[in-house]
Amino acid sequence: MSGRRHCEALAANATSPRPVLWQNGRPMRLFALRGANTVAVNEASAILDATAELIRELMERNALAPAAMVSAIFTLTDDLDAEFPAVAARQLGLDRVPLLCTREIPVPGSLPRVIRALVHYYAADDHEPSHVYLGEARALRLDLESAQ
Repeated sequence: MSGRRHCEALAANATSPRPVLWQNGRPMRLFALRGANTVAVNEASAILDATAELIRELMERNALAPAAMVSAIFTLTDDLDAEFPAVAARQLGLDRVPLLCTREIPVPGSLPRVIRALVHYYAADDHEPSHVYLGEARALRLDLESAQ
């Protein structure tokens, strides 16, 4: 969408609770998608494999292409420091998506060896995000278990 058409779309929807963009005659909006996966050991290959599995599943379940992604934030629990999850994302073709890796808050008793992701992306206005929790991380969102 050209900058002018983008501004016109935003201005036309200024009174809407959320701005609506248009692509190919279809309204689009910004979504945020959550996901998590667990890692068996603190090794670079294990972190890369678990992150790649998570990103592939997020993309597949949401018919998500890298071009639609705005950004992705990865968090790791304190017991994972052998590699950056962003490395796996880049290897999957997210080389033009801004990526950030950070630490998860170390809450006592929380699930160990977890990689979490928050992905921002554009999709059709009627899209229903499908969050993804894999491995032991399924226990983090039991409310979504029946949908997976």
